[in-house]
Amino acid sequence: MSNPRVLCLGEVLFDCLADQLGLKLPEVQSWTPYPGGAPANVACALVKLGTPAGFIGAVGEDEPGSTLVKLLQDVGVDTTGVQRHPTAPTRQVYVIRDSGGDRTFAGFGKYDTSEFADTRLQAKQLSLSLFDEAEFLVVGTLELAYPESEQAVLRALELAEQYDLKIILDVNWRPVFWQDENTAKSKIQALLKRFDFLKLTKEEAQWLFDTTDPGAITYRLNSLEGVLVTDGENGCAYCLGENEGKLPAFSVPVVDTTGAGDSFLAGFIHQLYQSGIQSLRDGETAKRVITYASAVGALTTIKPGAIASQPTPAEVDAFLATHQL
Repeated sequence: MSNPRVLCLGEVLFDCLADQLGLKLPEVQSWTPYPGGAPANVACALVKLGTPAGFIGAVGEDEPGSTLVKLLQDVGVDTTGVQRHPTAPTRQVYVIRDSGGDRTFAGFGKYDTSEFADTRLQAKQLSLSLFDEAEFLVVGTLELAYPESEQAVLRALELAEQYDLKIILDVNWRPVFWQDENTAKSKIQALLKRFDFLKLTKEEAQWLFDTTDPGAITYRLNSLEGVLVTDGENGCAYCLGENEGKLPAFSVPVVDTTGAGDSFLAGFIHQLYQSGIQSLRDGETAKRVITYASAVGALTTIKPGAIASQPTPAEVDAFLATHQL
């Protein structure tokens, strides 16, 4: 898909999900690899909903890397921004799940976290034409953990500001990617005023701001147009312009929560792209946007894998017609 309106920068990888639920890492007997990585998940979910999106990131010159690039292309994601590293491998993450399907990151197998191709994303290879035509940039924080990819993030923020894109941060805090928690916190906090929208989990909000109140976070930063705080099965809270609210989660039979937050964010951005940021000034519209995003997130949990389970617009509409919050 050419001319992406949303650019998603960061990691694409294989989540190797434990086939047996409720076991510790050494007890797991077999794993099933599912394509994932938060920014890639968001890009795929957006395209499936009908919003053109592109992915920017680095993979290895290996079979997993080729498989992931082909998957993105098959979904319809623009891969102009994908870089291939000749020696570093494409990242694989091992994920164990509890009996309810909730996941815990359990490491990277035989590699150190800093050895993967996504850490080698090159700032100088970022495509100016992608930024020239896009309207939104979505970034996470994992790439800030490594020197080369950190520079690429900083360059992307410069380009987004230069070309007047709205910048959305999905905090996506994962301690397993970082050497030191305090370094992570200070690097993330140093960049917060450069973002227009902030999406974070309740735990991430508490960690970064000592509050889970999106209104308080918005007030503190004074530069944000919106804050979304998700809390899994407990729903989400939001502050969009002057409009604040809380919505419960949809009740669905959960199989796998991987990628649900990414789909939620994609649903939000899709609605933003459809109706315009100005529409969020209306309280009912803001609530409807968050309800739609919640439905996209909920539908992603009823099948395994982050990308394979993402819904179509027709599925979201049918779900909303038969489910009430």
